[in-house]
Amino acid sequence: MVAGRAWFAEALCTFALVFFGPLSIIVSSTMFGDTLNLEGLLIISLAHGGAIGLMVYAFGHVSGAHINPAVTIPMIITKRIGIKDGIGYIVFQIIGAIIAAFTLKAIFPVLGAKVNFGTQGGPSALLGNSAMSGFALELVFTFFLVTVIFMTAVHKKAPAGMYGLVIGGMIFLLHLVGIPLTGASMNPARTLGPALASGYWDFHWIYWAGPIIGGIIAGLIMHYVFVKKAETSSA
Repeated sequence: MVAGRAWFAEALCTFALVFFGPLSIIVSSTMFGDTLNLEGLLIISLAHGGAIGLMVYAFGHVSGAHINPAVTIPMIITKRIGIKDGIGYIVFQIIGAIIAAFTLKAIFPVLGAKVNFGTQGGPSALLGNSAMSGFALELVFTFFLVTVIFMTAVHKKAPAGMYGLVIGGMIFLLHLVGIPLTGASMNPARTLGPALASGYWDFHWIYWAGPIIGGIIAGLIMHYVFVKKAETSSA
């Protein structure tokens, strides 16, 4: 039952992200129009960062609050979580994301459809709509997200009680710079739920490949260079 509670916690956390994050996009579009402006960018970035940070504090002691397959997969590879639990985490993250997206669709069928229920729209014109540039940015963004997670929530010498604030702050930063470029996913579940609700699948692959590869690279480097050394050191 411990595993079951942790899986359910992951579904709740991911629901919160995929409900409040895209909801902020719907609100921003309604208040400020379809063109992204500074006010909208701040609202969307704060909503995503706040949702993640608060869920980390609320459920970090239950499941670790991964909220993201691109976080769970490096945790499996570095043996921070068992394969069975890791698969359960990913399945329930996806379930939470899908339920959240369709909840938004039920509540905001028209306003939500205007923004594809928060689906990332692919690499922007600022990137020349280049899929490879979008893939590279999602990889780099997720690399630094997973780096922060390993160095605050996993590293045993990290300052106690700071991980939710730091992880939420990194999410805010990544959205602030990433929304105008790729839509800033860093999370396959975050993209999948709204894509299913909207039927918008353009460039979908970059929001799986980029985050998962970036997360694995970060997890391996942080584990073997920093975290494992701290755990085996007598200092």
